[in-house]
Amino acid sequence: MGNGGDRTGTDVPRRPPDRDARVDVVREIIATVPSGCSWLLPATAPDGRPDYLVAAVSADEDVSGRGATRVGERLSQLYPGMVDGPLWDLYGRVLRTGRPGELTDFRHTEQRSGVVARSSFDVRVHRVLGGLLVWWQRVDEARLRADRTELLGRLGWAEYDLLTGQSEWSPGMFRLFDRDPADGPMSRAEQAAAMLPEDRGVSETAWQTMDSGAAADVTVRFRLGGSVRHLRIRSDVARDATGRPLKIYAVVQDVTAREDSRDAIQRLRDQVRIREMTALAEHRLAGQVQHLIQPLPREPLDLPGMQAMVSYLPAESAVQVGGDWYHADGPPGGPVTLAVGDVAGHGLEAAHGMAHLRFSLIAWLSIGIHDPGVLLGHLNRLCLHLRITATAVITRYDPGTRRLSWSCAGHMPPLLARDGTATDLAGPRHLLLGADAAAAYRVAGQTLRPGDLVLLYTDGLVEHRSAGTAPLDQVKRALGAGSRDTGPQALARLRGMLRYANPDDDTCMLAARVLD
Repeated sequence: MGNGGDRTGTDVPRRPPDRDARVDVVREIIATVPSGCSWLLPATAPDGRPDYLVAAVSADEDVSGRGATRVGERLSQLYPGMVDGPLWDLYGRVLRTGRPGELTDFRHTEQRSGVVARSSFDVRVHRVLGGLLVWWQRVDEARLRADRTELLGRLGWAEYDLLTGQSEWSPGMFRLFDRDPADGPMSRAEQAAAMLPEDRGVSETAWQTMDSGAAADVTVRFRLGGSVRHLRIRSDVARDATGRPLKIYAVVQDVTAREDSRDAIQRLRDQVRIREMTALAEHRLAGQVQHLIQPLPREPLDLPGMQAMVSYLPAESAVQVGGDWYHADGPPGGPVTLAVGDVAGHGLEAAHGMAHLRFSLIAWLSIGIHDPGVLLGHLNRLCLHLRITATAVITRYDPGTRRLSWSCAGHMPPLLARDGTATDLAGPRHLLLGADAAAAYRVAGQTLRPGDLVLLYTDGLVEHRSAGTAPLDQVKRALGAGSRDTGPQALARLRGMLRYANPDDDTCMLAARVLD
């Protein structure tokens, strides 16, 4: 939208706007404005009702995608639903009194197909040269993006004014602290009361860190809603020219699941050291750790534009958990991220590295990083920091364009099955993660079709010390046959066809079918 009007009794200007010198000047100026702006002149509709004529517009389009074509049109024709509404009234008041006005969170509704049904705007209006200069800014899209980012990443942000003592919280903060937004942000005293007493020293350390001029990054436990929640808090201080602190900016993330998994792994590590477990008990422990880090779904996963299936087979002869991991997720509308990786080695050290890689990938995705090459670059630096090596393949699928992009780090490329034939997806293969700090990871792409099958897997599926157990060509034949199976249980049947137990290595498989 961007051009609204208001009811007045003013007559049409005597000279047409396109012949009026002031219109030419204003039109030329407003056309250079990058943000939403328009100039409206009072007019009269054919039925004698007050109306407005769009005399000039900025480069921005309205919600219907109209640009300069709006010039010369009446507002009541462009936006009939606006007539006699709150914005219409505001225009009339500004035109009569000459005093600027504004309308925040103005809700505009469209009834036409192909146009966003409901949009929200902040509108400011000034009387200029006998008309109205209207500035408008769309706010619903930015709010939606921020809210979804907070929700997926379990994030929130807060600002604390040190001069006034006032706090401002994002919607995510109220979710993290189980607090009704109607009650407003928690005071510092309320936050201190909810903090576990043994963590108050951590909070004091954060204040001292900020006082020294550095950013604080701490994890503090709060008792909220009858349970203990681990909240990671990164805080910075804004200061004036003299160095006096003015505001504190904080970003908060709920890392309870990560900390609980880390604690569980540590407890299991202690049990291994203390009890001298038998091979059978160690098998049971390995399964528990694997489930803590990445629970395996029993049923196929419904993702935007595709359906996915996960399968994990521990090595037959190994007594310790391996480093194989997967990730399959995507917000409504996409993009979908599919990933499989393998940390070198076995045992709880491998599980620890696997947890770091998987949870870090989830965190980067939650803040909007989806490029496979960029994600592998981050994982590479993390592996160097942890002093581990690993392989991984990451794919990104756009359900709108059906475009699949991927990048590999020392890993086998994905397999694509179409119309009964399975082939490797061609693309660059790079060094394994943790081998070279300067490594770069290029991305390849492929447009998929409805019914296509994509398989990501670890080397336990195709690399066996006992020759002939499950060679790659046998896997391709099974995958090709699965691509012809279009029944509701097709992915479940494919899992059975690919169930090759490796005596020496774990096997992780992630298969995804493109939906119509």
